[in-house]
Amino acid sequence: MTSHNPSAPHKPRPLDHITVVSLEHAIAAPFCTRQLADLGARVIKVERPGVGDFARAYDQRAHGQSSHFVWVNRSKESLALDLKDPQHLHVLKALLAKADVLVQNLAPGAAARMGLDAATLMAAQPRLIVCDISGYGNDGPYRDKKAYDLLIQSEAGYLSVTGTPEQPSKSGNSIADIAAGMYAYTNILSALLLRDKTGQGSHIDVSMLEALSEWMGFPMYYAMDGASPPPRTGAAHATIYPYGPFQAGDGATVMLGLQNEREWVQFCQHVLLQPELATDARFDSNARRNTHRVALQHIILDSFAELTAAQVIERLDVAHIANARMNSMAEVWAHPQLQARARWTSVGSPAGPMPALLPPGKQSSFDYRMDDIPSVGQHTEAILQELGLTLPPL
Repeated sequence: MTSHNPSAPHKPRPLDHITVVSLEHAIAAPFCTRQLADLGARVIKVERPGVGDFARAYDQRAHGQSSHFVWVNRSKESLALDLKDPQHLHVLKALLAKADVLVQNLAPGAAARMGLDAATLMAAQPRLIVCDISGYGNDGPYRDKKAYDLLIQSEAGYLSVTGTPEQPSKSGNSIADIAAGMYAYTNILSALLLRDKTGQGSHIDVSMLEALSEWMGFPMYYAMDGASPPPRTGAAHATIYPYGPFQAGDGATVMLGLQNEREWVQFCQHVLLQPELATDARFDSNARRNTHRVALQHIILDSFAELTAAQVIERLDVAHIANARMNSMAEVWAHPQLQARARWTSVGSPAGPMPALLPPGKQSSFDYRMDDIPSVGQHTEAILQELGLTLPPL
């Protein structure tokens, strides 16, 4: 694991000159703004005094801190404000007057009630970029519905195609929040580029439903015009076979995937050691293999029963068949490829140093910002001094 020194000089980063103010909680908005911080932006996270972002209390698995919060809140400044108090709201508006971007994922209508809607803010500050993140968007019949990650997975049809035939399954991570956070992030980057050309800010309205629906493009087109949707097939592919998990003789699971007929021939010859199967009428095209997947599954499992997972993978590698181990979280922490590419560093936190993955994408031009995870209100006094303002003790 590489060490991180936040005081060390760094090459200029793409967003070093950008200030982001975020009225954020949970995952979608914090994931967006953390990525802006990774690129050098100054991100000021506005939190409730005392308790802060409610995601801080989701669990205590990361050295006594919330696993969710540690993941998406490094490199930020925490400003504790009670936005129901006019003096505190004044501080926020003074801060926004100097900001480049406002990100918010408050309850529907909450920002507007405080005069923090895009129309009001941009009338006074045309260069400001305002990004609203919500479950369903700023208009439409679902606008005011509460929207949590699982609920959006359901509304976007994700659950209908994920799981087993008997039981739909949610994603093991917050996929709807992540999708919305990614589209907010890329929209903000686009708005910054556009502002450089036009001098004008933008209002961005990102919904979790629209973000995850975009990611559902394949199953939606597969089922268009009333056609049957992809079936729920657990970890196996719904329409390509063999493609998914297979157990070896030592009880470990190997994931493998075939994409074309050339690979099918290689698989029969070098993995199953049954070259005659390549021309078996039940299996000589993907459509027929998919139709007869139960029979083919028995053949594959019988062959793998004589081998360890390592031996299966060795045969798959010789045949140039895509494969992977089904790693546990502990195995991902220790993944040799992440170690070899020096993808781990550490960041500070209220509980001391925390391991952190560098953002995806090795950069030759700059180093990602990897600064501390803040405590609630850690930077309040410094920000107030910067603005030349004071508040009664919080």
